[in-house]
Amino acid sequence: MSNSLNILMVAAENDGIARCKVGGIGDVIRDIPAALADQGCKTSIVTPSYGFLHELDGATRVASIHFPFAGHPDQATLYRVRPRTQAAALSVHYVIDHPAFLHYNAEREQYEIYSNDPLGRPFATDATKFACFCAAVAAAVQNNLFGQLNILHLHDWHAAFLLLLRKYDPAFAALKNLRTVYTIHNLALQGVRPISGDRSSLESWYPDIDFGNEIPDEVRDPRWIDCINPMAIGIRLADAVHAVSPSYAKEILEPSRPPQFFGGEGLNGDLQRAMAEGRLHGILNGCEYPAGRPAKIGAKELYSLIKAEAVRWASHRTALSFADYTLFQTLEKLLAARSKPSFIAVSISRVVDQKMLLLKAPGNDGKTGLEKILQVLGPKGLYILLGTGDRETEIFLTGIAATHNNFLFLNSYAAGLSDALYASGDLFLMPSSFEPCGIGQMLAMRNGQPCLVNRTGGLRDTVLPGVNGFGFEGATLHEQIDNMAAALAAALKLHAEDSNGRGAAKPSGEDGWKKICDAAAESRFLWADSAKLYIEKLYRG
Repeated sequence: MSNSLNILMVAAENDGIARCKVGGIGDVIRDIPAALADQGCKTSIVTPSYGFLHELDGATRVASIHFPFAGHPDQATLYRVRPRTQAAALSVHYVIDHPAFLHYNAEREQYEIYSNDPLGRPFATDATKFACFCAAVAAAVQNNLFGQLNILHLHDWHAAFLLLLRKYDPAFAALKNLRTVYTIHNLALQGVRPISGDRSSLESWYPDIDFGNEIPDEVRDPRWIDCINPMAIGIRLADAVHAVSPSYAKEILEPSRPPQFFGGEGLNGDLQRAMAEGRLHGILNGCEYPAGRPAKIGAKELYSLIKAEAVRWASHRTALSFADYTLFQTLEKLLAARSKPSFIAVSISRVVDQKMLLLKAPGNDGKTGLEKILQVLGPKGLYILLGTGDRETEIFLTGIAATHNNFLFLNSYAAGLSDALYASGDLFLMPSSFEPCGIGQMLAMRNGQPCLVNRTGGLRDTVLPGVNGFGFEGATLHEQIDNMAAALAAALKLHAEDSNGRGAAKPSGEDGWKKICDAAAESRFLWADSAKLYIEKLYRG
């Protein structure tokens, strides 16, 4: 079957090439093109080079790109980059190199995709970076450097400037010939910047665009009319708008009521109009299902693996941090213990408020959600959390780890360790305050590890309490935290009643825990299904 579609995906991340992933965008951009290829579509992907991706092994220079930016002629270079997997080789991968795209974090000693600006100038560095990147992409499309395209598929606010250029800049008339699709991965991040009066502002980036007598309302943020909102522009100007799960598509139509509910984040009016116009579609992300399942390793082997990774992390620092010291101290106690934990709970997550608020905030008894989880687990249980992110939250987690022997906070990331935790935990915790889709729960479930989740967004669409996992809800933040602890207690009770854990079923066949584990392993969220809906709902319209 041939769909005769030639698609260009524009995104900030692409895990189809090396070292170009931070979060879920990278996973989607890695996997969906292969599923689209199976449907007869051709897909190319382009991201910024971030100062280093164009130097990866196998990268080849394609062309120079000339474009106007910030009031003067500018130039960038387009490179084709080698895919890192066989599946990724079914699409073509590009990066664009320009000095504005480079950000080196001296403290972490690494190049980074996103920048952290001061509170007084949020998104300033990244907004300029992606505004310049989109101008370069527009010029590359105008000059046919990606071949003959049908579809321009833009991911999150970073790529939304292309829609502004498509509508208002006659220099990029070729963009008008393409159907545009805009995917919302995380509505909470919108890239809002001033219209003028700042070097990171609309008028600084695109001073040559003639908007007429005044900046049109469809460019402005609905709350701060002197600001531009790229996320809003994407929703307003795209031919089709895509949210990454059916439940998230419904939730974002409602106004946010933080901290207990995160919905439209100020853009629910725009999203309601998109829904009424038939442009908004909720399509669940998928997951890859390789043959076989990684073997579950024992507690001692898992501790040894964690220790080896912790030694490697520490070797890159001039001195041990308090987090290092705390981790090594707890690991030594666990390795020396004669008995293994009766239950291991696991989280692999970005350490940010979206994922961690329910752990940091107190329940009705004044104890934080994390303290309540550790209390329910008790001295015979263990909670392992792997991730990095917000410094304040990292400090909070380190402090709890220092005073609780049943909590390990692994303040870094390692793919091998991540795989071991997905395979070897008893229960995966994902208490996100909101979750557009989520990939962690899918990865845990495919390994037969059931999940305990806040029933929001894509977590509601994938984890069915009492069937393939466990869930909780609550009308207030306190209720959510208390119900999270109660749901964990219920899961532990079910686990304890099954003396064989995830082993063979009891003679009676009444093995509640094993049935849930088996149902988790048998659940399927296929990219093939997503690809068919992309073509039907987003690309064909």
